[in-house]
Amino acid sequence: MYLGLLSLYNLGRLISFGLRLWVFTTTEAQAKEMSTQRLIAYCIPIAFIAIHLNLKRMKLKVVRYHSTRNYTLGMLLDVTSDIHFLAYTLEDEHREKKVKGETRIPEGTYKITLRTEGGMHRRYKEKYGSMHKGMLWVRDVPNFEWILIHTGNTEEHTAGCLLVGNSSDLKGFIGSSVKAYKRIYPDIANCLEEGEEVTIEYINLNS
Repeated sequence: MYLGLLSLYNLGRLISFGLRLWVFTTTEAQAKEMSTQRLIAYCIPIAFIAIHLNLKRMKLKVVRYHSTRNYTLGMLLDVTSDIHFLAYTLEDEHREKKVKGETRIPEGTYKITLRTEGGMHRRYKEKYGSMHKGMLWVRDVPNFEWILIHTGNTEEHTAGCLLVGNSSDLKGFIGSSVKAYKRIYPDIANCLEEGEEVTIEYINLNS
C-alpha cells in the first residue's frame, strides 16, 4: 500500500529516514536476524509516519525592511525548507500606542487559518471563484483581530492587515497586487485545507 503511494524520490527518503530510526530502536541481536526485505518493510511504515508529520508544516516570514511614519514595506518569504521570495508587502506604520486601523501588528510568530465568513470573504469568493477557500487569517495577535492577508496598493487599503504585491517602491506603493495574491494564495490555502500548520513570523530590520 505504501509503495503505491510514493515516488521513487520519496521512497528513498523514507528508507533513509527509517534506517536512522532503526539504528536507535533495534538491538544488535535483532539486527543480525533481520533480512533486507524485512528491514525495508520495517523502515517504510515508521518513516512514512515520521516524514509525513514533519512535512505537514509551512513557515512564512515577513521581513520589514523600510518603515516610515505612514507605512511599512517588507518582503514575504517561504522559509519552510529554504528561502523563497513570495511577494512584496505593505502594512501600516509602527506606533508605540495602537491607533485602530492605522497600526501594524507587533513582531512575533502567528498561526494562519482560513476565515470563511465576513464581508471580505464573500467579496473574494465572488471575485476569485473556486480558487478562494477563505481569507488568510493571521490569528491570536495581541490587541488585534481580523488581521488578514489580502490585496491592495497603499496604506489606505489596509487597517493592520498585510498587503502583497509583485513590485514595490519607497513611496509606499506596491504594484500588481492581484497577480501576486493569485500566485501565492493557492499553495497556502491548499496546505491549510490539507490540515497542515501554517505559521507566519514578522521581523523588523528597522523600527
